[in-house]
Amino acid sequence: MKNQNLLICLFVFVIFCIGCTSKQNNALLVSKVNPRYFTDNSGKAVYLTGSHTWNNLVEMTETEGMNTFDYEAYLKFLKSYNHNFFRLWKWDMVNWNTAGNKEKNSRNLIVYPQPWLRTGSEKASDGKPKFDLTKFNPEYFERLKARVEAADKLNIYVSVMLFEGWGLQFSPGSFQNHPFHPSNNINKTLPESFPDSLRLEIYELKHENITRLQEAYVCEVINTVTGFDNVLYEISNENHPASLDWQYQMIQFVKQVEQEMGNSHPVGMTFQYKGGKNSALLNSLADWISPNPEGGYRDNPPANTGSKIIVADTDHLGGIWGTRQWVWKSFLRGLNPVFMDPYDGKILEKGAGSDWAEEVRVAMGHTLHFAEKMDLINMVPTETLSSSGFCLVKEGQEYLIYIPEGKDVKLNLSSVSGEFTVEWFNPIDGTISQGKMVSGNREITLGSPFSANEAVVYLKTKKDKK
Repeated sequence: MKNQNLLICLFVFVIFCIGCTSKQNNALLVSKVNPRYFTDNSGKAVYLTGSHTWNNLVEMTETEGMNTFDYEAYLKFLKSYNHNFFRLWKWDMVNWNTAGNKEKNSRNLIVYPQPWLRTGSEKASDGKPKFDLTKFNPEYFERLKARVEAADKLNIYVSVMLFEGWGLQFSPGSFQNHPFHPSNNINKTLPESFPDSLRLEIYELKHENITRLQEAYVCEVINTVTGFDNVLYEISNENHPASLDWQYQMIQFVKQVEQEMGNSHPVGMTFQYKGGKNSALLNSLADWISPNPEGGYRDNPPANTGSKIIVADTDHLGGIWGTRQWVWKSFLRGLNPVFMDPYDGKILEKGAGSDWAEEVRVAMGHTLHFAEKMDLINMVPTETLSSSGFCLVKEGQEYLIYIPEGKDVKLNLSSVSGEFTVEWFNPIDGTISQGKMVSGNREITLGSPFSANEAVVYLKTKKDKK
């Protein structure tokens, strides 16, 4: 049956592509030169950073059709901060009760559209027609394609989330409002007596008919967006630890389908909540991962060794949380920091309009500026060359140092010769100041020209004309 799903997926892809030319020829891939980063046909590092918010794909409103999401304004918002990446959020249920998020003013939000058509005369738990899980909803997939395409035109990368695992665990009444609940579809996915306490089994390979339906849906997503170079995939947001084998199988399935199609987009796996281990991510076949705080990713991120591309996401490190220092520390340790943004506060109120959220947004844009300015594909994080412990280096040619505290930093240039230009950057207000040129063959001390006890300094060899 699994192979049958694959064949159907490929057949649909062929029909879909008749009369069109696939744009997919410059998609991201893991760099062989520096596997801490993605690259494309340019050979340069593609550093990813940006804000994501929950209703950027499906509508989440108290009244259907009212206060819908302004996607065009959201893309302009991202560009205004110099962001180039976001997660396109899936939501598996037809509602979201924000009481599960401990919101002071909790609300029950209607979530639409869904991937499947609602047909027939029988009613689901929300009073609307039941789902037919063998028929896809054109509105959903047309919206998915349009939103990926709009981002692509602005050179913004999109992680297409395939499943969402947090809500089924913690949103009140979640399973009763899930399309796979036996009372909500005409396909008899589960026995009528199936207990809600076992609801997480739908992400555990315990019901083959459900797994096949999930694979068919994944095929439809791939068929919809595979022609775009700006696409990444994420298997599931914060699914539970027992979903591990299911997620591993889904990673393999996505890769197999794309391989048969002659395309390839990065596939990601994110932290399993609650209680998942980062080792499960590192041991996966995923091209990129988003870890939990284990190992210091929240306060003192470890240097990326290159075993995986790491998209460090505040969602998995502190929820609606983030600091400017965390962004810079993550960047200087070879990570790609992204922010779960409260945005306009229409979904969750916490953090909306706050100064700290603004600082995170601005900091991400600043780091992207440096990532594109430097020869990042040839730079590696080191904790030993600078006294601050935060340094990206292309030995003898480029050095980017972050000083989270204090005004001075020592840099060991004893093993390299030549002269270096010095540029200071104030991460608080964006001020730039040119410093005096320095020479190698020694350890040097650099003093920040700014009054604040936080700074970034960029050294580049004078003879490097790039």
